Amino acid sequence: MNRILKRAFLPSFMAASLTGISLVPLQPAAANDRILGDAALGAGTCVVTGAARRRGNVLRNAAKCGAAGAAVNLVGRKKKRNLGRDAAVGAGTSAGVRAILGGREDVAGDLLDGAAAGAAINILRR
Repeated sequence: MNRILKRAFLPSFMAASLTGISLVPLQPAAANDRILGDAALGAGTCVVTGAARRRGNVLRNAAKCGAAGAAVNLVGRKKKRNLGRDAAVGAGTSAGVRAILGGREDVAGDLLDGAAAGAAINILRR
């Protein structure tokens, strides 16, 4: 009976404990209640613009504009929203993350994707 309980209970206990450990680092990032939403909004915007241009990998596009969305959130948190600034922050962050991720796609497209993500966040968060 002890062996049956170990086989049935231990894997689920291990999975639950690993999930709890991996979710703990996300809690400080959620201190700003909109940062995760802005990152998701930026990632979604970039996936759509990348698909419209038929350029880039979906995961890379989501990663670069997810970071751009978080950066736009952090910059616009204490200041009044500005469309030009948010687009510029999104574009710069997107190009920077794309350079870190590697690949030799067009830089202008990366700037365009990030600017679109920054502008989308600005328009939806006013």
